[in-house]
Amino acid sequence: MEMLKNIVQTGLNMITDIVFILSMYYVLLSLFGLVRVRNKKEVSPQKSFALIVAAHNEESVIKDIIGSFNQLNYPKELFDVFVIADNCTDKTASIARQAGANVFERENKEKRGKGYALGWMFEKMTQMEKKYDAVAIFDADNIVSKNFLIEMNRELVKGYKVVQGYLDSKNPFDTWITASYSIGFWTSNRMIQVSRNNLRLSNQLGGTGFCIDTDILNKLGWGATCLTEDLEFTCKLVLNGYKVGWAHDAVVYDEKPLTMSQSWAQRKRWMQGFADVSSRYFFKLMKRAFTKGDFVAFDCAIYSIQPIMFILFGLSTIISAVNYLRRAPEIVNGIVNVMQTANFSFLLAGASIISMALVLYTPLILLLDKKLSIKSILYLILLPIFTITWFPISIQGIINKNNVEWSHTKHTRSINIDELENAN
Repeated sequence: MEMLKNIVQTGLNMITDIVFILSMYYVLLSLFGLVRVRNKKEVSPQKSFALIVAAHNEESVIKDIIGSFNQLNYPKELFDVFVIADNCTDKTASIARQAGANVFERENKEKRGKGYALGWMFEKMTQMEKKYDAVAIFDADNIVSKNFLIEMNRELVKGYKVVQGYLDSKNPFDTWITASYSIGFWTSNRMIQVSRNNLRLSNQLGGTGFCIDTDILNKLGWGATCLTEDLEFTCKLVLNGYKVGWAHDAVVYDEKPLTMSQSWAQRKRWMQGFADVSSRYFFKLMKRAFTKGDFVAFDCAIYSIQPIMFILFGLSTIISAVNYLRRAPEIVNGIVNVMQTANFSFLLAGASIISMALVLYTPLILLLDKKLSIKSILYLILLPIFTITWFPISIQGIINKNNVEWSHTKHTRSINIDELENAN
């Protein structure tokens, strides 16, 4: 019995140790995002773009993204708009045509989902007479900042083959769910994406608002058809020695889910995709990391195991809570004893500094990107509740990783780019 108890305790200690190491890794990584180097060098428009929108029953919002394309500060002759009306049963295709887009209607009930739709469209493009330097990928609910192609052109001219833009929210404070999403995206843009860019690591594709050089697309092929095609293609790039660049000022606004049920379904799909991709790429990336001394591959491998990380964080939190409850009398007595010593003021000051740093860190990140407001501060109070839900969602994602049924999130928030840019 004592041996079993020791084995269990050793396992629990290992979980908390792993969580501590991963936490410190991401804390240290995030520190490199506190400073952002701005590239003020002017670069003339050189690259031509095919702007591709993957849409499934998006008649409520499709005209808005096409309208934002029409306002891009980029030569009109250097980009064209394409809409994939994928298995649509509404007026998405006709509305997109009326708005001026080139519409391709796809019907395939077996191979459903954005990854398949994009692969189908890329194949169509190889047969077109007109060729493009890059493709830019968007979701139908997006709104694109006017300087988007200017910034993407800048990064492609630098030599990057794939570039991710800044993912923002077009409905940040509609509900506490959209606020939680928005704060999460704002902080990860700075703490994760800017940090990786500063450290010359590979950034991560975010599913929308990114560009791919057509030469690299033709060389490597697409082949990303799982529930998180963005992560799959990122891993594929890193395995082949390429990095994803970052364009902080190329902003794409998308619509966040309004309710917990919508959010749960979407995040479960993400975790299913992560579990699927990590099972196929984690060890390949780790092999490259250690055989070639490639830290970019190591960082990408760690990022790919998000479901496992969320579960470990959740277990660690539960373990810590149980231990504190079990040792509550001992802890109270210890506090009393400490208060009777001269070390109390030192310990209290140290604990206060650490607590203050944790409380202020997220607001500081929001302040750096001008996202700090009374509303965002108030919604920070509810953020821990949203964060806790990642634990059961990640468990579901791993259990259902082989279920590739696409769950569509309905979008209805119609808004134009002028309203958003004036608000920001």
